[in-house]
Amino acid sequence: MLKPLGVIILVLATGLAGCSSKGLRNLRSTGDGPDEFKILPTKPLTMPENYAQLPPPVPGGSNLVDRDPKGEAVAALGGRASALTPQGVPASEGTLVSQASRYGVAPDTRTTLAEADAQFRKRQARFTRVRLFPVDRYEQAYRSQAIDPFSTTENYRRAGLATPTAPPVRD
Repeated sequence: MLKPLGVIILVLATGLAGCSSKGLRNLRSTGDGPDEFKILPTKPLTMPENYAQLPPPVPGGSNLVDRDPKGEAVAALGGRASALTPQGVPASEGTLVSQASRYGVAPDTRTTLAEADAQFRKRQARFTRVRLFPVDRYEQAYRSQAIDPFSTTENYRRAGLATPTAPPVRD
């Protein structure tokens, strides 16, 4: 009598283990604490030789001991960290930029898109607060905008177009 009960408990535990968290695909914050990815270690503190030569403090500015993760990564990979600072459009890309901006450029594109995306996700999640099992909120919110590579490939093939980088065959 104890063995079938143990098997049932093991099967239930295994089934519940499959309902684990989706990790980074969860679009909502799960806590009110700090974001651990924004905390960076600082360089060791050093004493300046002359306090009068220190730059004036700037609200929101950088500190002399703050790290520059992007610059350090570029330098470690053999690039120039100075290339990260915006210095205008290189001459080699001037034609591309003028062609892309021929109808005008909105200065607040990122803000506008972020607000529209937040409103879209809010509308999509209106009736999804209560779930018996964890779901992939990202997939759920953007399901109507997803492209099925298999049906798209078949549509192109029927139209007579070559599909040299086709997705793998469906299982």
